[in-house]
Amino acid sequence: MDGSNFVVQAQDIHKSFGHLHVLKGVSMDLRRGEVVALIGPSGSGKTTFLRCLNRLERIDAGQILFKGQVMERKIHGEPNVEVSGRALRQLRTDIGIVFQQYNLFPHLSTIDNVTLALINVRKTPKHAAEVKAAALLDKVGLSEKVSVFPSQLSGGQQQRVAIARALAMEPDLMLFDEITSALDPEMTAEVLDVMRNLAADGMTMVAVTHEMGFARYVANRVVFMAEGVIVEEGDPAQMFANPTKERTKGFLQAILHA
Repeated sequence: MDGSNFVVQAQDIHKSFGHLHVLKGVSMDLRRGEVVALIGPSGSGKTTFLRCLNRLERIDAGQILFKGQVMERKIHGEPNVEVSGRALRQLRTDIGIVFQQYNLFPHLSTIDNVTLALINVRKTPKHAAEVKAAALLDKVGLSEKVSVFPSQLSGGQQQRVAIARALAMEPDLMLFDEITSALDPEMTAEVLDVMRNLAADGMTMVAVTHEMGFARYVANRVVFMAEGVIVEEGDPAQMFANPTKERTKGFLQAILHA
């Protein structure tokens, strides 16, 4: 399979925690510039799948390729393969991930939070890192907050700093895990605006989200998961107007009419 146009190729992914079989054969190919909204009920395996893509979780079976390179392969009858050490660290710098929790360093200013990995991982000179960080903070609408500390920012502002920090590494893929779930509607709108702009700029993204407006109008593809499997996926307009699976219909009716 020619992987030149794919950022991620995940095939038949299985993952268990003890006796709990969380992922039961999940497969997804993600093309460059594609925005995928991963939706579904709590406990369906969405976050676990996202964490497997960044190797924050090891898979039990299946294969994950990133930019054509095997990150992890565990296929019955074949030798196991997984990147480690420097190769894994390099791959992870190419995959930005933003969580529900902001995970900012409280003792560092906004700009220092963004430059930290640039200076220590990318070995970017301090001045160049600060110039880049300032531009990214401007991109997420925080040009006037470069010197303040996280405790002086709203939740939405902190989440936008977290996005800027991830973007500083110039990743090929951005993963978002329910990043608006702890925010009020106004702050949610601020963060979703940033994500819309990233999508317009061609960033490849997978977003676990309950924000159906984002899924419907920003994503190129909607993937609905339930009970550890992909139930249905497709074009957002088709998925929302005429889902083919009863499980998808029930979920969308419940969440859209809540």
